[in-house]
Amino acid sequence: MYEIKPLEKSDIDRIIAFEEELRRQEPDTYYWEPDELYRHQLERSFTDQRFNTAISFIAIKEDRVIGRIDASLISSRSDASCFSAYMDWICVLKSERHHKVAQALLNALREECKKQGAGVLIALMANNDEAQRFYKSVKDASVHDTGIWIDIS
Repeated sequence: MYEIKPLEKSDIDRIIAFEEELRRQEPDTYYWEPDELYRHQLERSFTDQRFNTAISFIAIKEDRVIGRIDASLISSRSDASCFSAYMDWICVLKSERHHKVAQALLNALREECKKQGAGVLIALMANNDEAQRFYKSVKDASVHDTGIWIDIS
């Protein structure tokens, strides 16, 4: 069995191991490496005010991370109630899929978003069959649009 818990700074070593295992299990899917720069940025995220609206949960099984979900509350003056949240990423090790880990992570995120006052969780969907099946099976959800990434650098 596994447990769902908020991501804490003390979990960084397990997160790095999770990221490395993701790349071993699916080398054609994840293109950046969890290197020392990533570790440093992740460590800094726990004290950087830009991450004050970040919400992250991990799934732990036998003291290792097997899944992760990350989101952020959306602050926009077009929605001054701060009613929405954006789910940036959900991932479960391929070897652990089909054990309802993703659903448990999503449920934890939904509960936290509700507690913080968000009524809608927005996510961009990965364009692979497995991800599409997952998103289309989510209770009380509807598919609206596809996403666009706009480089601002």
